[in-house]
Amino acid sequence: MAISPLPAPVTLETLKTAKNSVIGNPTAKVALAQEPAFVAGLVEALNADVPEQVKVEAAQVLSSLAFGPESAIKGVLDANAHQAILYALSRLDAGVSPVLKAAFARALRILASACADLVGPSQWAVREHDSPYRDDAKLVLDYLYQREALDVFLPLLLDPHPSTSTSIALTLSVSLRIPTHRTTVAEWVPPAERAKEASKPRRGWERRDSTVATRQGGWTARTLTGLVKSRDVKVQEAALSALASLAQDSWDVASVLCKPSVDSYGFEAPSPLASVLGLCKTRVSDVQLAACLCAAQIIRASTSTHHHHHPTPPDPTTSLPVLHALNRLISSPTEPPQIRSKACIVLRTLISDQKELCALSFERGSLSKLAGVVMGITPPDAKEGWDEGEAGSTATLRESALLALSSMAIIDNDVRRDLTDTHASLLPCISTALCASSPGVRYAACQCVRALGRSVAVARTSLVDSGLGERLYDAFAREDEVGLVTGAALMAVCNLIAEFSPLRQPFLDRGLVKRLSTLMKSGHTELRFNSLWAIKNLIYKCSSPIKRSILKDIGWTDLDKLLVDPEPNVREQAFNIIRNFVDTEEDIRVAFLELGTTHLLDRLSFALTTSTSSTSNSDVLLQSASVLSNLANGSQEHKDAILAHGDVLQALRSSLVDAPMEVRRAAVHCVLELSKSTSPGTSSILVNVGILGPLRHICDNSSTMMMMGGASGPGPGQHAVEREVRDTARKAIDFIEVGVTLEE
Repeated sequence: MAISPLPAPVTLETLKTAKNSVIGNPTAKVALAQEPAFVAGLVEALNADVPEQVKVEAAQVLSSLAFGPESAIKGVLDANAHQAILYALSRLDAGVSPVLKAAFARALRILASACADLVGPSQWAVREHDSPYRDDAKLVLDYLYQREALDVFLPLLLDPHPSTSTSIALTLSVSLRIPTHRTTVAEWVPPAERAKEASKPRRGWERRDSTVATRQGGWTARTLTGLVKSRDVKVQEAALSALASLAQDSWDVASVLCKPSVDSYGFEAPSPLASVLGLCKTRVSDVQLAACLCAAQIIRASTSTHHHHHPTPPDPTTSLPVLHALNRLISSPTEPPQIRSKACIVLRTLISDQKELCALSFERGSLSKLAGVVMGITPPDAKEGWDEGEAGSTATLRESALLALSSMAIIDNDVRRDLTDTHASLLPCISTALCASSPGVRYAACQCVRALGRSVAVARTSLVDSGLGERLYDAFAREDEVGLVTGAALMAVCNLIAEFSPLRQPFLDRGLVKRLSTLMKSGHTELRFNSLWAIKNLIYKCSSPIKRSILKDIGWTDLDKLLVDPEPNVREQAFNIIRNFVDTEEDIRVAFLELGTTHLLDRLSFALTTSTSSTSNSDVLLQSASVLSNLANGSQEHKDAILAHGDVLQALRSSLVDAPMEVRRAAVHCVLELSKSTSPGTSSILVNVGILGPLRHICDNSSTMMMMGGASGPGPGQHAVEREVRDTARKAIDFIEVGVTLEE
């Protein structure tokens, strides 16, 4: 990027005027961002041969635009501001003003944060990531997290001026949200160290030390750990937040942060985690909260499954200080709502999908604290419009507390029982939240109902008696609802329409199938997937008339399209619906009639063939093999149709050879039923397609089967399945061999 003179429209006076006009004014930000020449002038000013104050003002205006509505951010992205900011940072020399350096670092932080919010996932609040500028923002983040870009801004973590190092740490904190970016940062080392490592002589057979980059957690982790010890609370908070983002779901980073360090004299110092836990007790709430988040991410990542290691249970001695601090922040009436809501989210982060930590938080009173928050700010059974004029921070607190409650309830039946017994007065508040004006609150309330619906006893009593189930359906049925809320309501409905659920028939009477038929055609993958999941639950073990009525209402043609959906999980559910449908001879006849015999078999052969060659499609393979196995139980006409379809038979043979054990189970049952066909030449057809070889291999190589069935080794259930598969294969061989003899 060449240095150019200052563009004519941009002067120090115009910059100050622009800055004053956009501060706190979203409309003005959009208007200014839609002036491409002016925004381009701002960007060029960062590297132009102009006074330093002009560069500072230009960086501040760009920061203000990036901290604005999406359309304002788009204007900044179109001007390639990220490249200009990085170039400006790379050109700074030792004598540069700390104010200018801090302005550039702040601009980088705000732009990275804006892009990360557009791309997702969310950090502190629920939101949809469907911005038309999402792809542009993703390109910016990918650019920032290339090694060459990191070479520019990561060394600034060591800048002697706190304002600069804080901005760089916050850049990591707010924008480091996906595993690939975390790995790149964790493995980054300064160019000088890379050059030194590359210059070391090695013999030809020696491998470079692959752990150099992440030794002691990596350069970035070590540097952030050092900043955590700063006496500046802003630096501490930023470093803790950045370390939390870096350690998230990263066993390599977290495991090192849990270990004590040893200095050059051999003396042992407390682990970085111990230092973080100490800050969970500080009196500065922002630092305390950042420390809790950092500790939570380290604890979760260090106990996760890593390569061949099974997950280890969390140590209560490390979790308890975090829980105590979070419980205090959540329940404190003197803390601002922003702190309390973030504390709820950190608690949710700590316990999500962690049964031991969830039980520990329940024992320590977290459930009561969260329930108290919701009931304290939510009227019971209020009508729509009840929260008009409410502060946004209050709605965010309600959303965060409900989300934390749902995360506790979804994995622990004791929590669900306590919610409906001890805290029964919370249910009307959840009902109120379902009609809140905030989509995030409605989403969180749906997640609570979904969690409660996992308990049959709760669904039979509390959700029916309180009317919460019906209120949930109201949210689900709203056609103008945002997709995020509809998706959460749909997942709750899936739990509430299981077999014997008292809400199943009322939902059907209110038009459930029609609503599902609409959602299964949605452009959102999750809505298609969950609507099919619900349909699958509806027809499971139903009488034939009910199944046929449901499939007629959703449309066989629309279901057929989903058998070749781009997303494997959607295809899996579509085949599962057909599997549940074709469990009687008459229903098999209906399926062949509605979809067409050849067409249905073509769909199955394609699914079996493509899924066998792709490990990501193993669930599709299982469901399509199970459908074929069920179809083989049909009439003689149906058996003959399968036997006449060469591609299906070849795919069936492949399923006996290369597939997981459960798939082979379905395949051998299919072969057995086909071998019982009374049509002349059946056995010869099966022999000619090469079925006997895989069947004999199954019978003769049971140990190989077990290894293929599961990498962790077979358990008692797997042994039973293996015996069943082997016995079925032997029966099929006997039928085929007898048939061949008779045909001769």
